Amino acid sequence: QVRLVESGGGLVQAGGSLRLSCAASGNIFGFKIMGWYRQAPGKQRELVATITSGANTNYADSVKGRFTISRENGKNTVYLQMNSLKPEDTAVYYCYALVDSNYWGQGTQVTVSS
Repeated sequence: QVRLVESGGGLVQAGGSLRLSCAASGNIFGFKIMGWYRQAPGKQRELVATITSGANTNYADSVKGRFTISRENGKNTVYLQMNSLKPEDTAVYYCYALVDSNYWGQGTQVTVSS
C-alpha cells in the first residue's frame, strides 16, 4: 500500500510561483512513475508532469517552460515548481504514483487570481 500526501497549494496572483510537494510512504520502493495531474471545475483530470524511476520527465504542453518536476529520493518526495502561473492553472492538483498499482493523493487546491 502507498500513501501520497500533497502540500503547498494556495492562492497566488498571476505571474507568481508555488511549489507543490508530494510525500510518499508505504511500499513506494520500485515505483515506475510519479507525477502530478490536475482537475479544474467542469473539466476532466489532465496530466501536468511526470517523472520516471530513471528520472525521465514529461510535461503537458500548457506547462512546458513554466513548471518543473523533481524528485528527492531519500525522502520519497516529488515536487512541482510552478512559475509564471496563469489563471487557467487554477485546479485541484493530485499527486500520482504507479507502483504495483495506481495511487492518488487527496489533492491540493491551487488558485491563481488575475
